[in-house]
This record gives sequence, structure tokens and C-alpha cells, in this order.
Amino acid sequence: MPEPPELAVHATDLHKTYKSPGGDVPAVRGIGLAVPPGEFFGLLGPNGAGKSTTIGMLTTLVRPTSGAASVWGHDVVGDSTEVKRRIGMVSQNNTLDSDLDAFENLEFRGRYFGLGARDARRRADELLELFGLTDRRKGNPFEMSGGQAKRLMIARALVHRPDVLFLDEPTAGLDPQNRVNLWDLLRGLQKEGQTILLTTHYMEEAEVLCDRIAVVDHGRVLAQGTVPELTATAGADTVVTVTYEGAPPAGLRERLDGRDGVGKVEVTDGQVRVFAREADGLLGELVAAGAGSGAVVTDASQIRPSLETVFLSLTGREYRD
Repeated sequence: MPEPPELAVHATDLHKTYKSPGGDVPAVRGIGLAVPPGEFFGLLGPNGAGKSTTIGMLTTLVRPTSGAASVWGHDVVGDSTEVKRRIGMVSQNNTLDSDLDAFENLEFRGRYFGLGARDARRRADELLELFGLTDRRKGNPFEMSGGQAKRLMIARALVHRPDVLFLDEPTAGLDPQNRVNLWDLLRGLQKEGQTILLTTHYMEEAEVLCDRIAVVDHGRVLAQGTVPELTATAGADTVVTVTYEGAPPAGLRERLDGRDGVGKVEVTDGQVRVFAREADGLLGELVAAGAGSGAVVTDASQIRPSLETVFLSLTGREYRD
């Protein structure tokens, strides 16, 4: 087997712009990634951030508008056939073959990738056991629970022992029990040397699974690194939130903007949210400001630096469809 390359996944200045009657729609705007073999790497971002489009380009499903990307040293455009041989891909939606049972879905995938009949059957049985699906061997994939179907999709992606496993929102729609069980399976795969790249909008999932994380929004990487690196360098301020009954005290934003250690102040109807490097005494100051102006405080919280505060600092809090 050839020596692994320095990077399992490498992307440089990737762009993707879609054409529409209303004009160009940029989905990815210059993403760069460097994932070494054996790493569990996460793309974390809100809906519409460009995560799935990025995965699509890395797996040859979407042609980049510009930039370059390679998987295991093979260009995703110029050598797409070899890239497809080396990757496994699990999409958000159930793409299993409804005309085949669970075993046949795995067996046929093995034959498609060149395994002989005996080896394909052996590999299918091996994966059914690994993913706890032996009792559903003859089951229709579309009559399985969401967790069972997702496990079968991951098993199918692993039939040919890919160098890189891509997972696009792997636990979306799963209940907490299935989500945690799937996390255990994925951690086990990585311990055996599997390189994994996943997209997610669940901060807990990224924090639990990933060696490194890239926070993505509006088609750009806003920050990337380990969780400690992100909380130390990516605007991971303490978040102090105070909710008032009625409007916040007048002039509060101006006072906070001039306070040492305050990075950002968000004032909405009845609420003030402050991102601060130096938060000592800030919560008490906001409560006191309300008391001094007659604004009744109905809720108050202080969140210390975490991946969640990094995410909120970088991407904001507006609703995403």
C-alpha cells in the first residue's frame, strides 16, 4: 500500500457561485482546508453557511467555480475517478436502495467497487455486525428507524475501506440516544485510523468528535483550530445577557461601548447581550443599571468562553432558515 500523503484533504481558495435569473449567488467564497490522515475534522456552521456545498466539491459532486482541492493527493476535478475510489460519502438524506434489503445494499456496493462475490458477502456481514444491524439483515432500508438507516448508510460508505469518510450532517433528525450511539461508532472508526470529515450545526457534536473544527458562515472559514485554540483566539468572549421588562436603560450601549474589555454589544427589545474579554463585575453593573433606571430585570446569565460563545461571536444570533 502506498505511503499516505501529507494531507488527506486539501483545499485552497475554493469558490462556488451558482447562476440564477436574479444574478450570481455565491455559496462558497474562498474556503481553505488542510486535513492530515487520521484526523476527525469538522465544518461547523449555521444552515446556509456553505458546508454542504464544500463537501460536494471535495467529493466531486459539485464542480468548483475556482480554487483547487485534492483528496489523498488526487485533484477533485482532474482526477475525479480516483477520488471517488478513495472516499466514502454519507449525505443528509436516505440514499439507500429501497429495492434491496440491508445485506444486499452492502453486498452490491462491494461488487461495484470490485470485490469478488465471496469477499463482498463477507464484508457485508462484517459491517452489519459492526453497526449492530445483523438482526435487520433482510430488512427494507425504508422500514428502518432513522438511526438504523443512518448506520446502514455509513456502513455502505465503508464497504470499500475508503481513505476518507465524508459525513454531511450525520445525526440530523436523530433522537438523543441514537445520536450518542452514532458518536461512539464514529469515534471507534477514527481510533482504527479512519480519516473523517463531517459537517454539523450541533456544537456539542463538533466538540465531542472533532480533533479540529472550522467555523464556517457565508461561504467562508471564520476561524479554525482545536476547541482550546478557538476559545483562546477566535473572539471567545464571556457572554453576559440581561433581559429587562420593557426597554433596556437609556444610554447603556454607549456606556458599554466605552468599557475596557468589551468587544461587542447587542441591544434588542428588552435585552442586552455583551461579549467581553474582561467580564468581572459586568453582570452586576447591568443589573444595577436596570435598578437605577426603574427597568425590572427578568433574567440574567453569564456564559464563560466555550465553543458556543466562539460560534455566537463569529456568526451572530439571527435566525437561519
